[in-house]
Amino acid sequence: MMSALRPDIGMTLGALFSDCPAPLADVRVQDLTLHSGDVQPGGLFVALAGRSGHGLDHLEEALARGAAAVAWEPAENIAPPRLPDTVAGIRAPLLRARLGMMADRFFGQPSAGMALAAVTGTNGKTTVAWLVARALEADNHPCAYVGTLGRGRPAALAAATLTTPDVITLHRWLADAHAAGCRHGTLEASSHALDQARLDGVRLRVAAFTNLSHEHLDYHGSLEAYAAAKARLFAWPGLEWAVINADDPQGARLLAALPAGVSPLAVSLNGFGGGAGRRLVARAAPSASGGLTLAWSLDGAHGELESPLVGRFNAGNLALALGILVALGLPPDRAAARLARVAPPPGRMQGFGGAGHAPLVIVDFAHTPDALERALEALREQRPRARLYCVFGCGGERDREKRPLMGEVAARLADEVILTDDNPRGEDAEQIIAAIQRGAGARGARVIRDRRAAIATAIGEARAGDVVLVAGKGHERSQQVGDQVLPFSDADVVRDVLEALR
Repeated sequence: MMSALRPDIGMTLGALFSDCPAPLADVRVQDLTLHSGDVQPGGLFVALAGRSGHGLDHLEEALARGAAAVAWEPAENIAPPRLPDTVAGIRAPLLRARLGMMADRFFGQPSAGMALAAVTGTNGKTTVAWLVARALEADNHPCAYVGTLGRGRPAALAAATLTTPDVITLHRWLADAHAAGCRHGTLEASSHALDQARLDGVRLRVAAFTNLSHEHLDYHGSLEAYAAAKARLFAWPGLEWAVINADDPQGARLLAALPAGVSPLAVSLNGFGGGAGRRLVARAAPSASGGLTLAWSLDGAHGELESPLVGRFNAGNLALALGILVALGLPPDRAAARLARVAPPPGRMQGFGGAGHAPLVIVDFAHTPDALERALEALREQRPRARLYCVFGCGGERDREKRPLMGEVAARLADEVILTDDNPRGEDAEQIIAAIQRGAGARGARVIRDRRAAIATAIGEARAGDVVLVAGKGHERSQQVGDQVLPFSDADVVRDVLEALR
């Protein structure tokens, strides 16, 4: 849903486009959007060239909804649109590259009045951004969050369809957050968003890096191109701090290549050798309460925090969040105290059951080989004597190379593996599962296509003390089959099954 238009919003085309033709310079628009279905009367419809089409393909809808002006990016085989005399038209070369600054100007430069931290990496973006936002809120700093879980203040998130929205929508949301009193914000910066300039024009104080592993190669083509997209965040104009996981090889490369003027804060669970810059060293151990204890040191200060989060990978997420909070100005001991109060985000190692005769059931978003391996290893470490079940699938029309890799991980680390559907979209679900099975090899895996039945089977077979990991969908509340989007929540199914076992 679009935010309500504010009466102070409105700008002439001359103010938006430095190369605006003189006859159009005084035309005033009341809104701007990339989406024809969101055009408001009197608004500017922005039409960009895409990989598989052009925004002008949707011009008719934009005009029907009352667009006062259309700006289009010229492209091969795209003819200039025929517009009514009442609609201004601007041919705008390199429009995508200019759009971030235009949106920033139109919405009143909201990021200039906010301390923003952007988190990138294959796994952990959501958890780190969530931890920082929640900790800032606990420290009485109203904080906006934009990411996979939605957008807004963490206690009242509105739904979002993309990890990082388009660049106009992002500036709109930041303006809404600033108007609502937020002076801090955390953003998840996906590789797609960085490659497609969706964060352009946003002023960032802190950029953070979690890790790099196999993901999105269907889009980027190679791990090198994927890494290069992530690296763009650390050469951001005006960036003050880079908080980086130095234990990851790509993190070490980023630290070595930081531009002058960007202060590094390296984070490690393994310790450091030589080198310059601030360093946060942490050590993690399981806590008696079932979470983890993180001992940390930074700038001669030392401390310990106990968190309900589980697993070594979450120790890394906690340490990175601590580094971001320090970069944003919180004293380390106070930042640690605030982090200790933060519960896991929805669908991230989210626990159910575990009492009486019920097994412990964990719902997690793990949908890459690395994330699945980390989740299973964490659960094995937490309950070494338990029988460990893993229920998962792989999404259709997404990175095909990771499917056998995930099958190998599950078969190696879990005692029982049940393969099921996970957003097959337009692909043949049987072929997706067959690719996963090739990785599982001789150890094998059962197949129960119906995801609800697969979850129920695993929970029904598991005994008290056992652990069931339901991986892949996390917080999601739908299952995409063909062109249908069906209501479905792993967490809701788990609750229903456990309730029936009482």
